[in-house]
Amino acid sequence: MCYYNGQLVTRTEFLRLKEIEKALAGYDFLKDPVQSGFDYSNSAVLRKVPGRKDFDLVQMEWGFLPAYIKTREDAQKMRRGYKDSQGRFHPPITTLNAIGEEMLHPGKIYRDAALHRRCLVLSSGFYEWRHVFPANKRTGEPVKNPIKYPYHIGIKHKDYFYLAGIWQPWTDRNTGEHVDTFAIVTTRANPLMEQVHNSKKRMPLVLNEELAYEWLLEDLSEKRINEIVHYSFPWQEMEAYTVAKDFLSAPDPENPFHYGDLPALDLQPVK
Repeated sequence: MCYYNGQLVTRTEFLRLKEIEKALAGYDFLKDPVQSGFDYSNSAVLRKVPGRKDFDLVQMEWGFLPAYIKTREDAQKMRRGYKDSQGRFHPPITTLNAIGEEMLHPGKIYRDAALHRRCLVLSSGFYEWRHVFPANKRTGEPVKNPIKYPYHIGIKHKDYFYLAGIWQPWTDRNTGEHVDTFAIVTTRANPLMEQVHNSKKRMPLVLNEELAYEWLLEDLSEKRINEIVHYSFPWQEMEAYTVAKDFLSAPDPENPFHYGDLPALDLQPVK
């Protein structure tokens, strides 16, 4: 659901984030206005320091790798899909996002991470696609295949904000390569995101500062985790605008782009 995220953090906001003077040269990865989850590259993540009410800002690979994946080759097969020896294609399994309401269900690959390895994913804005079904000019009926419009979604007056995440250490059993991997936690869309991400009506679990602190640094019961994953960030504090359809390759992907044929979002208060 949330497959495109931005991590462009200004120097001032970065220093506020860490609250201490740090050598910025060590954190030159905070420069991506958009990241595609399907690249399975590194992202900036806040991870708790074990045994302390403190955190480190680290890089993790976006795309949760469960322990049963033994090698990079197996990981590629899971992420990209593959044909078996009989020529049958096995579709990819996407672990970029974890459905918050289901993470703690018995047998879920995310359960242990949700209980013990929660993290925060930095965001300066994420991207979603809105599906619109215009009327067929000949029949007047809605077309079967939607026209898709990309939106940039952010928080008003915020250069960055926090998405709930869970992380998993992973080691290639052949090469010994070790990486930490993560997934962004998703929840039911709020009234704004219901209109933007109207195909699935989901959104990343955006946390206010108090809940972000709790999610990252506190020892939480299953009951409390379930309460937090049902949190709905106030839609009135969010903003959403359309961007160009080629935003992934654009030099300034977050720049607004107007579509004359696109119905406006209904931003009236819910009664």
